[in-house]
Amino acid sequence: MYPHGRKLPAWTPGALINVHVGPGLVRQYSLCGDPRDRRRYLIAVQRCSPSRGGSQAMQEALQDGDRMQLGLPRNLFPLAQGVQHTLLLAGGIGITPLLAMAEALSAAGASFELHYCARTSGQAAFLDRLAAPRFQGRVQLHFSSGVQRVDLDGLLSAPSTGTHLYICGSGAFTDAAIAAAARQGGAADVVSTERFAPAPGCAAGRAIAAEPARGRAFDVVIASTGRFVHVPAERSAVDALLGAGIVIPTSRGHGICGTCITGVLEGEPDHRDHCLSPEAREANDCFTPCCSRARGQTLILDL
Repeated sequence: MYPHGRKLPAWTPGALINVHVGPGLVRQYSLCGDPRDRRRYLIAVQRCSPSRGGSQAMQEALQDGDRMQLGLPRNLFPLAQGVQHTLLLAGGIGITPLLAMAEALSAAGASFELHYCARTSGQAAFLDRLAAPRFQGRVQLHFSSGVQRVDLDGLLSAPSTGTHLYICGSGAFTDAAIAAAARQGGAADVVSTERFAPAPGCAAGRAIAAEPARGRAFDVVIASTGRFVHVPAERSAVDALLGAGIVIPTSRGHGICGTCITGVLEGEPDHRDHCLSPEAREANDCFTPCCSRARGQTLILDL
């Protein structure tokens, strides 16, 4: 919550924020509150075991009233406009962005359905919000420990023209859902995914060839100063820039969160991320320096 009653920056369903959990520790969390409420941001943090530090610090170190540094909301997983029907498929804590989507679609009177999969009801989040009258007949819960276990092939078997499928969950859940959609064919015209970790051969919901994280050397030029920074074949661009004293915020370093997205003014990026849309890749006006490289000798960065 902002101090002194100021409004927080606006956001749209599917957006996430960077949370600076501690020194050098940044994590991304989907916003799952009401976009109209500009007084606060609502996130959900699932305690992971073992933890890489983020969930443990959030749940054990933070106290009511503590102040934290947050990044601005950004949305690499937005709701599409002009869709005839939206199918939301959530696994575990992947409900967070899809819950905000479902509430927005309901408020707009749009056609949609939400399927939420978890091991047990005790491990499912936001069941009170999902039980709201406006979701009656639109939300189905699936628990793998009982008779309500989801049948992905059955769920995705009926062709539906104009359907956009959104998937968010663990890597195994997302892979299984994508495979089921591919087997059935025609269940959705477009599939969008948001992952907690990169999947080999997948980016922005499309299959691509897996590539090594490193490659040929190249140079980047800082447009504001004209400074050249050499990126050796064995280093990432973000590491080379840091070595030159130019800090670009990063988080996971796998090209899945979009934290480090940097503008490109000239040159052709070699995109190796898992977050940019096909349209953003074709525009060639940005790239992720944590993992992507240059197809030519030089990239001029909007820094």
